[in-house]
Amino acid sequence: MQEISVKTQKAPITRKALVIGGGIAGIQASLDIADAGYEVYLVERNSSIGGHMIQYSEVFPTLDCPQCIMTPKMVEASQHPHIKLLTYTEVEQVSGEIGNFRVRLRRKAAYVDWDKCTGCGLCQLECPKTAPSEFNRWLPFGQRKSIYIPFEQAVPNKPVIDQDSCLFFTKGKCQLCQKICPTKAIDYNQKDSFIDITVGAIIVATGFELYSKEQIAEFAPDQDILDGIQFERILGPSGPTAGEVVRPSDRKTPKEVVFISCVGSRDPEHGFPYCSRVCCMYLAKMAMLYKHAVPDGQAYIFYMDVRSTGKGYEEFIQRAVEEEGVVYLRGRVSRVFREGDNLRVWGADTLTGKRVEIACDLVVLGMAMVPNPASRELFQKLGVDTGDYGFVTEANPNLSPLETTVPGIYVAGTAHGPKDIPDSVSQASGTASKVLVLFAANKLVSAEVAGR
Repeated sequence: MQEISVKTQKAPITRKALVIGGGIAGIQASLDIADAGYEVYLVERNSSIGGHMIQYSEVFPTLDCPQCIMTPKMVEASQHPHIKLLTYTEVEQVSGEIGNFRVRLRRKAAYVDWDKCTGCGLCQLECPKTAPSEFNRWLPFGQRKSIYIPFEQAVPNKPVIDQDSCLFFTKGKCQLCQKICPTKAIDYNQKDSFIDITVGAIIVATGFELYSKEQIAEFAPDQDILDGIQFERILGPSGPTAGEVVRPSDRKTPKEVVFISCVGSRDPEHGFPYCSRVCCMYLAKMAMLYKHAVPDGQAYIFYMDVRSTGKGYEEFIQRAVEEEGVVYLRGRVSRVFREGDNLRVWGADTLTGKRVEIACDLVVLGMAMVPNPASRELFQKLGVDTGDYGFVTEANPNLSPLETTVPGIYVAGTAHGPKDIPDSVSQASGTASKVLVLFAANKLVSAEVAGR
C-alpha cells in the first residue's frame, strides 16, 4: 500500500502592500491598509494621484464637488506616515508569490529634482511653449506649458517636463526654466531610476479609459463632438473655461446639445457588447448641469434603455426630465455630421417608429468604458488573467470577486469592470480587508503531498 506523506512549510509574510493606481479605488485601499498600521506603497504612473474622478465637474446623484471629496483624501494619502507615495512610477518586474512578492519599480525621469523643488510655479509662468493638456482631454483651450503640473490641486504639486514639446529637448535651446528656478531643481540629464521592494500583497486599481470616439465611423470627426470627460472639463468650475459652457470650434454658447448613450457599449459591431453601467447616469448629470449653466438651452438624450440601478439613481433621472426639461428619445443614432454652423444628428425614435433629425450646436458621446490601455502590459507582468475585453478576471465571480487568479493579488475599481464611484470605493475597502486578513497570520502555511 502506498504511503502518503504531507509536509508543511511555513514562510514569513512581508506585511507591506503594493497598491497600483492612484485613483479613488487605489487611494481608498491604501488608506484602509495604512490606517491598520501596515506600510503601503502607492504607485501611480502619472505625476499626480487623483485618477479620473478629479476631472469631473460634479458627481451623481448628489451633485457634490469631486475636488472637495478627493483633494482631502489625496492629501491624507500623501501625508500618511504608513504610505509611501510613488508617482510618475511604473511596475517594471514582478516575481515571487503570496506573502513575498519581489517588485522592481521604475521612477520615470521628470527632469525636475522633486527633493529640491518647492512647487513655486515660476518655471511654468516663464515657459514659452504650450501643448495640449492631457488633464483637459486635449481640448483646444486650457493648454498647459511644456513644464507643468497636470492641475492646480495635484498631489504631489511638483512639475515634470514634457520631452515631446520642450524646446530644449526638441531644438536644443531655451532652458529658461533652468535659469529661472530659484532652487536649481531643473535637471535635463535626469535618468529613470529603479526601486526594489518586497511586499506581501498587491492590489490592482489601474482604472479605466474611454473608447476612442475616432473609432466610431458613423460620427464625422469634428471639434464639437466631445466624449463625456471632455464635456466634464468644460462644465467644471476649475476647468479650462471656468464652467462657462462653450463649444470648442467657435467658443459660442451651445443652445441645443445632443447626448448619445451606449456609443460603443452594448454594441457587438464595435467589440463591446457589455453595458458600461454609468453612462445613463453621467449623461443625465451633464444634461442637468448644462441646463443650470444655460437655462434657455435644450438638452436631448438618445438612449437604448435607461439603466439606473443605484440608490437614488432613478429619482435622479426623473429629476432631469421633470425639473430640467431634458428630452429623452429612445433609439439609436445612425449618423452625426456637420452642416454649416450646426451638427446634424440622424436617429430614430423606436417608441413612435419615426425618424428623428436634430440640428444642434454640440454633441456629447457616452463612450464605452474600457480597461486602461497602459495596464495591458502590467497585467502580463503580474500574471493575472483578463477577460475577452481586457478587464481583470476574478478567481471566482461568485465566491472570490476580489481575488485575481494569482493568490495574493487583488483587484479593485474599474480595473475589474465598469462601475460607479460608490462601487469602486466599496470594492477597494473589500480588497483592503482581504490584505489585512492575510497580514494577520503569523506565517503562510503551504502543504506538499508526496507518495512513497
